[in-house]
Amino acid sequence: MGHTSLEKIISLQRNPANIRNLCILAHVDHGKTTLADCLVASNGIISSRLAGKVSDCWLQFLGQVGAGFSLFLLCYQEYLLNLIDSPGHVDFSSEVSTAVRLCDGAVVVVDAVEGVCPQTQVVLRQAWLENIRPVLVINKIDRLVVELKLTSQEAYTHLKKILEQVNAVTGTLFTSKVLEERAGKEEEEEKEGEKSSGDQVYDWSAGLEEVDDSHLYFSPDQGNVVFASAIDGWGFSIQHFAHIYSERMGIKKEVLLKTLWGDFYLSMKAKRIMKGAQAKGKKPLFVQLVLDNIWSLYDAVVIRRDKEKVEKVVTSLGVKVMARDSRHSDPKVLLSAICSQWLPVSQAVLSMVCEKLPSPLEMAAERVEKLMSVGARRFDSLPEQTQHLKTAFLQCSSEENAPVIVFVSKMFAVDAKALPQHRQRPLTQEEIAERREQARRRHADRMAAESHREPSHSESPEEEEEAKETFVAFARVYSGVVRKGQRVFVLGPKYDPAQSLSTVSPPLGCSASDDVSEIPHLSRCSMENLYLLMGRELEELQEVPAGNVLGIGGLEEFVLKSATLSTSPACPPFTPLNFEATPIVRVAIEPKHPSEMPKLVRGMRLLNQADPCAEVLIQETGEHVLVTAGEVHLQRCLDDLRERFAKIEISASEPIIPFRETVVRPPKVDMVNEELGKQQKVAIIHQVKEASQGRSSDTLHLDSSGLVTLTTPNRLATVGVRAIPLPQEATRLLESSSEVIRTLEQVNMSLREGKSLDISVRSLEAISDLKAQLESLLQGRKWRNAVERIWAFGPRRYGPNILLNSVEGYQRPSVWQCLSRGDKASEATALRDFDNSVVSGFQLAALSGPMCEEPLMGVCFSVERWDVQSAAPPQRQDSVEEDSTRHEATVESNVEGSSETSARAEGVAAGQSHARRRPEVAASSDCYGPVSGQLIAAVKEACRHAFQAQPQRLMAAMYTCEIMATADVLGRVYGVLGKREGRVLHEEMKEGTDMFTIKAVLPVAESFGFADEIRKRTSGLASPQLVFSHWEVISSDPYWVPTTEEEYLHFGEKADSENQALKYMNAVRRRKGLYVEEKIVEHAEKQRTLGKNK
Repeated sequence: MGHTSLEKIISLQRNPANIRNLCILAHVDHGKTTLADCLVASNGIISSRLAGKVSDCWLQFLGQVGAGFSLFLLCYQEYLLNLIDSPGHVDFSSEVSTAVRLCDGAVVVVDAVEGVCPQTQVVLRQAWLENIRPVLVINKIDRLVVELKLTSQEAYTHLKKILEQVNAVTGTLFTSKVLEERAGKEEEEEKEGEKSSGDQVYDWSAGLEEVDDSHLYFSPDQGNVVFASAIDGWGFSIQHFAHIYSERMGIKKEVLLKTLWGDFYLSMKAKRIMKGAQAKGKKPLFVQLVLDNIWSLYDAVVIRRDKEKVEKVVTSLGVKVMARDSRHSDPKVLLSAICSQWLPVSQAVLSMVCEKLPSPLEMAAERVEKLMSVGARRFDSLPEQTQHLKTAFLQCSSEENAPVIVFVSKMFAVDAKALPQHRQRPLTQEEIAERREQARRRHADRMAAESHREPSHSESPEEEEEAKETFVAFARVYSGVVRKGQRVFVLGPKYDPAQSLSTVSPPLGCSASDDVSEIPHLSRCSMENLYLLMGRELEELQEVPAGNVLGIGGLEEFVLKSATLSTSPACPPFTPLNFEATPIVRVAIEPKHPSEMPKLVRGMRLLNQADPCAEVLIQETGEHVLVTAGEVHLQRCLDDLRERFAKIEISASEPIIPFRETVVRPPKVDMVNEELGKQQKVAIIHQVKEASQGRSSDTLHLDSSGLVTLTTPNRLATVGVRAIPLPQEATRLLESSSEVIRTLEQVNMSLREGKSLDISVRSLEAISDLKAQLESLLQGRKWRNAVERIWAFGPRRYGPNILLNSVEGYQRPSVWQCLSRGDKASEATALRDFDNSVVSGFQLAALSGPMCEEPLMGVCFSVERWDVQSAAPPQRQDSVEEDSTRHEATVESNVEGSSETSARAEGVAAGQSHARRRPEVAASSDCYGPVSGQLIAAVKEACRHAFQAQPQRLMAAMYTCEIMATADVLGRVYGVLGKREGRVLHEEMKEGTDMFTIKAVLPVAESFGFADEIRKRTSGLASPQLVFSHWEVISSDPYWVPTTEEEYLHFGEKADSENQALKYMNAVRRRKGLYVEEKIVEHAEKQRTLGKNK
């Protein structure tokens, strides 16, 4: 198959029924790129001899279509295939998400030896979430013959198990979806059932029986499985052999298709195909007719190198082998020469793709609705004009009046020289003569000119060269025809079509330029250039019809990473891409030469735009921080910065590891697992009290129960705060529900401002679910009514910490007021003055804890006392003070250091409780004056001291680590995990192989260099996949000192054994420039001079 001309590609683009947009997905090292090379070689883009050997070349060039995946444009018969090869490493799963969004189908590649691996499950889930249809290629079957030395019968059993594993993953995804839908239906039925009385019959079936799932699974007889060895260039589907044997044996092709895979065998006596091969001990048809032939070929060519047998095989297959191939010292060369003619892998895979994967015209209605219903909004709740766009999606129409809808999944950087408009073209004779004349003239001028002009000539090309990194948007047209220079709307992720439809009339389309500036999250741009992406090359196009993948130039000012473009303002923004990897690894970056700072800033801006998963931040300290998904991703980003985007020398800091601070319940046992007696508890409380008295002042008091009371310096406000650890489940719930809490906060803010915010039913359901779950988790005496009393969440108003209102007599509006808006709108209670100051103080305290200024997690601060005095005239204040001193003698429980304020508060409270909420006479005029500022600081300090009064712990970020290793290197893997504080959760042996799958958790802080160390220790036989999983409390107390006799005996007086939490805490404090308590000189008496040691 030769190289395809541009004219033919343009003509094929106009027929969406014959377009296939597909991506290749797999676990790392399962043979995706080799398979892609085989398919590309069939189109004449690269040599078939280089297939599987050019991955490095492609990796170097991958900058062409982003450093993540490469796109090839193939033509097979009358089909046009846009093939995207995506990376398999877990750090680049964001690239897989961007690729999957633009495709209608996926080729999932699985290694025949390793089977289903962690990343295989991830890519199957990504394909499922995007509603795209997968087909399966079981690759590396040659390893079953050459490495595992299985017989053809054993290989058949092994392949069946792999198919079962893949289908099990798909089945799990399908079951969860059906059960979710059933749960939704049940809820609706319950609501209806409440209205209609009568006997209810409960249906115990799960709803799985009625649903047809036959099309979901992979089965060779359905034609969606190919067996292949991409490195040897062969692959086949059952259809291929059914076609061959139907001609030879005279059996109908349809019968062979049904019986070639399964428990069928060929009875020689009866001359027919019978069922029950396993029960009768016969060879299944697949082994007899297919695998035996392949095994005998490998036996002759690779294992025994039997020349006579090879010649027989070559003649019987009717293939032509070149003399140099048959004489080659490597038998694999001869093998691939035979196989690539007998069973070409490209033909098997491409024919399966064309038959089984859907065209853009066959897009599922469910997928369209999923793409269009952004956030918590349901498709039904979208405006009517927006819902009409669904038909445009489904028709994939390229008519003049069809609205243009384009999704940009990523931006990729291209060297300006690679763009078609800057490409060198062959010159005519006249142009050559003209240039020759110009060169002669320049040479003559240079000879005549002075030498000092030369540097100015040499500088200008560099300056020009620097600016020549341009961005091309990688996009797909879902509806309409995109034309060069066309003006379209750019829809931001928060854009609401309902809001704009009231101001912009759809018929005007993009000509409605006057009103666009008033509509939030909507801008206009023109598509300056359209490109056809052909591997390394970009070809310029004038127009692109619906259903095609294309590159768009001139969008870098309007699109950051991904966006939706449309000529209709009724179009909603598409749902955001779902990334499996969370960015967690941070490094601070600076240029080697400070003068090059502007280049670094520009380079980081370009990197941020080019990488879908990387984040670029500037911290409060002024550091430029790069956040990436893992070590491999970080290295790639740094290389891109050095070589492509900034083109300067940079230095990166040690990775900045995130921690969280929390409090726990007082421990019941000490460090040597002895039960803490009552005396010991008293001793600890006394110790804490002494420590607190040491740091207390006249405005701060710490109660033995852990209540901290603090008075502001101007003596006008007193707050009492207690810190309580949240249950782990509640913390997890708050962390996972951050989006819901953010929505809740937006609603509450608009209600406080008196605006009415239209909130969708789904959002209200999510908020009420969160409330119900919190109520079920916060049970017990101390949490009584706690959910109703929540004052705020923090840090940043949506974090996993809670501020609780336990102030007597203060009924503030509930944070859940949006759920009961209809009933209790009239009974809304007023906010007290300075309410916001208390919340702000809590937010500041939750953002940086006292241990090492890291955010808090899983802490509940209960405000048990809050008194605010209005700034009264001086003489009145004196009399109150006298009153307070008289009162002080009688009240024993007065707070130390703040008696004046508290007594004043108690004395005044009885008769003058209204003075505290006096209308805006003094307090409100002072709202942004000294009181509010001092109250914020007081609440922050009170929270910090309350936190320190409880047992403090650090929380470390944890990776889940999946390692596949052989039995002989298992011990070394465990050794590396143990050294790095890892914990093995479980290990299991893969059936039919000597491979073990180990699942462990590992602190992110210990993960740097982990993959390299494992590979070195196991000679490359094991490689880990690290994915961020959760936060875990480090059990050791960073401030622990021995107190009991047993601890003194066990740890010694200094207790200087390694404390993991203290080590992490001091490292963070040192990085942030905070005070670190450590001995500079240890064992001074043991130090010796060099002279004495001789």
